Amino acid sequence: MAPTEQQRKASRTKELSGSKKVPNARVQRYLKSTESKLKEDGKNTLLLKGIKASEAMSRVLQELRALQAPRVKLLNKKNQIVPFEDQQSLEFLSTKNDCALFAVASHNKKRPNNLVIGRTFDHQVLDMAELGILRFKSSLRDYGGQVFKKRIGTKPLLMFQGDLWQQYSTTDYPNLQNLLTDFYRGQVVDKILATGIDHIIVFTIAPAQGTVLIHQRTYHIQLKKNPKDLSSKIPVPLLQPCGPDFDFVLRRTMWADSDLAKAARRQPAELRKKKTEKNKNKTTTIFGETMGRLHLEKQNVEKMGGRKNKALRRAEKAAADQESMAVESELDREKEEMGREFKREFGFVEQD
Repeated sequence: MAPTEQQRKASRTKELSGSKKVPNARVQRYLKSTESKLKEDGKNTLLLKGIKASEAMSRVLQELRALQAPRVKLLNKKNQIVPFEDQQSLEFLSTKNDCALFAVASHNKKRPNNLVIGRTFDHQVLDMAELGILRFKSSLRDYGGQVFKKRIGTKPLLMFQGDLWQQYSTTDYPNLQNLLTDFYRGQVVDKILATGIDHIIVFTIAPAQGTVLIHQRTYHIQLKKNPKDLSSKIPVPLLQPCGPDFDFVLRRTMWADSDLAKAARRQPAELRKKKTEKNKNKTTTIFGETMGRLHLEKQNVEKMGGRKNKALRRAEKAAADQESMAVESELDREKEEMGREFKREFGFVEQD
């Protein structure tokens, strides 16, 4: 839980005054949660209304909340926010609610049914795209109550149809494709089960009446047995329209410059794999533990010293003492023989 406004002001006052008093545990936990990580969690989305918002645009925000649950926060009150004129309030709300993605719904005479989607980097607005909603079908009102609902935590399949998505003569549509992918993809994972995908979002772009129209369609995915091969274990996906559906045009855009975009895509040095690094004989378990295998030369274990019990040490000591006594007696015997031989050699006669 984030600290209260009073606790934040007190912490900020102590920081400005140079106080070295450590804040309480609640503030410490909040400050630690806001620190940067090597592997960040999934991006949260902030949905809010502008100065004026029609009922249709309010339903659009509700549909977006259902699509992006649980990593989404909807603010029902209207805000004095004009994204393309002043981003300060938008950046403040994004930082306060810990949301890297945002969508602002508004409606006025000049730009009716307007939806601005964007993302932030380092608490600053990175990219923004203004979409004009021309047609909207709700998943509940227009498709009825029998429609399948998205399960919380599942990831969508994203499909982009049309040549304009890859037409780099103008960077608007390739950048919009990148922004839509970041907006709907959810948390980034390495692997996913087939049952964890229950809906697909299709974006079709095509020119129409002197403008470029983008169709967004949502389908529910049902995995069923193959009727042509009942023995096969590979399921066959069946698509059923479930909504929400949008038809929109691209209005104003604000893309990040090359330097800021490069900084946003930069990865920490700890995550970049070195080309010279060889991970031989190293594996990682399902729990994230790293296990390695070492190849050693054959060792002579016969001469290795080990722990011995007390009785064995006594027996070894007694054997060593007996061996030393035998050596001493042998030396004494050899000494006596050498003495007798010396006396015989030089004519010494032993006296009784």
